[in-house]
Order: sequence, then structure tokens, then C-alpha cells
Amino acid sequence: MKLKFNPKNLIAYVKISLIVLLAAIAVFVCAQAYSVLDDRLPDYISLVVCCAALIAVEAVNLFAIKSFAAKMVFFGFDSALLLAVCILTGDSVLSALYCIVLTGCYISVERFRDRTVLFGFSCGMYTASFVGGWVIRNAGLPLYSSVMQVLSGVLFGLLFMAVDYIVVQFLIKFYRTNAELRKALKEADESKAQLEEVFNQLTRTRVYEERNRIAKDIHDNAGHSMTTVIMQTEAAKLLIDDNPAEAKNRIISANIQARNALEQMRQSVHLLAGREQTRSLKEEVQEIIAQTIDGTDIKARYDMCEVQTDPDSFRFICNAVKELLANGIRHGGATAFYIELKQVFGEIQLIISDNGSGVSGEIEEGFGLKGMREKAEALGGKCVYTSEQGEGFEADITLPLKEKK
Repeated sequence: MKLKFNPKNLIAYVKISLIVLLAAIAVFVCAQAYSVLDDRLPDYISLVVCCAALIAVEAVNLFAIKSFAAKMVFFGFDSALLLAVCILTGDSVLSALYCIVLTGCYISVERFRDRTVLFGFSCGMYTASFVGGWVIRNAGLPLYSSVMQVLSGVLFGLLFMAVDYIVVQFLIKFYRTNAELRKALKEADESKAQLEEVFNQLTRTRVYEERNRIAKDIHDNAGHSMTTVIMQTEAAKLLIDDNPAEAKNRIISANIQARNALEQMRQSVHLLAGREQTRSLKEEVQEIIAQTIDGTDIKARYDMCEVQTDPDSFRFICNAVKELLANGIRHGGATAFYIELKQVFGEIQLIISDNGSGVSGEIEEGFGLKGMREKAEALGGKCVYTSEQGEGFEADITLPLKEKK
């Protein structure tokens, strides 16, 4: 049989060891008493029966009895049997037998208070057994000699039992503390495994969400820009003979949209590759402006401060600048822009105005303007458009300042 020492079955092995040790001492007592009681066969048979009964009662007490009250009853039977053994053989092994029996009781009792009560009760029973057995076997000895022998025997036995009690309590405390630590470590390992699984699931979910967001950015921005490029170039082909100037404007607008789409796709690819944003928001907006007016007669003036914000707001501001510049050129025929980016009282403010044709009456939001306003509101900000006929168009975007993570 392969032994497995763990907190669950170690106590069972200890109990078995105690029964084996008790049986070995009982055999030793019976063998030692054989030469003394060979002429008193009934006494020897009584000794053998008492030893066998002591082993049986202790085994039942260790493996079958659970309640403390029942254990005390069985311990009373043990004490009676020990008294009989003491009377028949003397007191040479009485304290050792008591310690074995008590050790088995100690490891079966959960509470420290109950073990202490058991120890006190056993001290009384041991004293009574020792004194009673000694008086029966040594009646007629002088009083002084009797008192000294009884006192020395009782004190030695009680000291031996006290040492056994202290050592066993320490071992029980050590064992239970170790078992609690094992249990705590096991629970900690299980919790760690669960947390790692949850973390992995959250990581996978975050990756999927980020991929979906990037795909949506490509679809909403680059896809929209490429559709506009196709429409502008188709219109330019139709106008190139009858209205070359308008065809040129359409081609310029298509060129701007194509550049914006290319830049958006580059950013998305960088995000998919796990690259971090290296340029600041101010530098990114300046680059967008430069790409938009490069090779054209369009002018741009700007006043921008360094602003640190979270990635979502960063991307939204960049996309908003692209959208508003493209709209001003394509729909308003703007030739000059003013861009202002600043931080005011815990908010980011982006203002873009142009000198285009403007809008008379209520502004009708198309796909781009509506999407910008909804995205600003989703980020906790707002987007306000103002325009008058012949006075150009202005967008005022305000976002809460968030920490860059």
C-alpha cells in the first residue's frame, strides 16, 4: 500500500500508530507478568483480558466516537481498565499507558478547552488509580514510607503526563496551522488561476473590441474618404471640358480626401501593429493641416497649445480636423482656415472656421457632421456648428480633459 502523507490522512496514520504502540506495551506487560503470575492463572487471564479490552476500547474511542461527552465516557472505561492493570502488575508502566491513551484523545478533540479539561480529569484519574493500586498491593507498609512512595510516584507520573500534554498541544497547533496554511495556499492558487483566466478573457475581449474599433474607423473614415474621392474624380471627368476651373477644384478636393484616407489607414495599421503614438496632439494636427494645404492655394492659420489627453479623444480630434477641412474645401469652397486648439478649465476646445460660402438658415447635418457631433457627445463633450450665408462655417468642439494612459 502506497502511503500518502497529507493533512487529510495524517491523523489516521497517527491514530493507527498509537494503537500499535499501545498493543506493543500491552504485550510487554503481559510477557513481563507471566513469570510473576504463573502460579495465579486467573489473575494472568484477567490481565490479558484487561489489556485486550483496553486496546479495543481505545480503538473505538479513536475511530468511532466523535462527541466530547462520549469520549469522556470511554476514557472512564480506559481508566478503569488501567486501574485493573495497575493492581495486577504494579505501576511501572501506568503513566506511559495513560500518555498513549490521552494522546489519542487529544488528537481527536477539536477545542483546546476540551483537551485541557480532559488533561485535568486524567490527572485526577491517574492519581486515584495509582494510589488505589498501590494501597491494594502494598498494604501494611509503614506510613511514612508509604506516603513518600505514593507521593514520588504520583508526581513523576503527573510530570510525565504534563510533558506529554505540552508536546502534543504544540504538535497539534503546528499541524493545524500547517493545514490552514495549506488550505489558504490552495485557495490562493485557485483564486490566482481564476483571476488569470478572467484576465485572459478580458484581454481577449479588449483585443476584439480594439480590432472592431479600428475596423470601424477604417470603414467610417477611410471608406467614406475613398467614396468621396471616387465621386469627385467622376465629377471632374464630366466637368473638365465645360468647366475646367470647377473640375480642378474637384480634383483638389479628391486629392485631399485621398491623403486623409491614406493617413487614416496608416494610423489604423500602426494601432494593429501595437505601435504607440509618438507625436503629440499639436504635432499631429499640424501634420494634418500641412498635408491638406500642400500643393494648393489654400491658406491656414492656427493657434495651438500642447494638450495631453486619452487615445480616444486624440483620434477624434484628428479625425474632426480632417473632416472639417475637407468639408470646408469641398462644400464651402473655402480658401482660408483658422484652427485653434487649447485647454481651458479642464476641457479641450477645438475651433475651426473657414471663409467659405457658408449656409443660409438652419444647418443640415450630413453624415460627417452628424457623426462628429454624436462622437463628441459619446466622449462627454459637445459640438456646435455656426454659419451664415457668405460668412463661412465654424465648428466649436469641447471635450473633457482626460488623463493619458
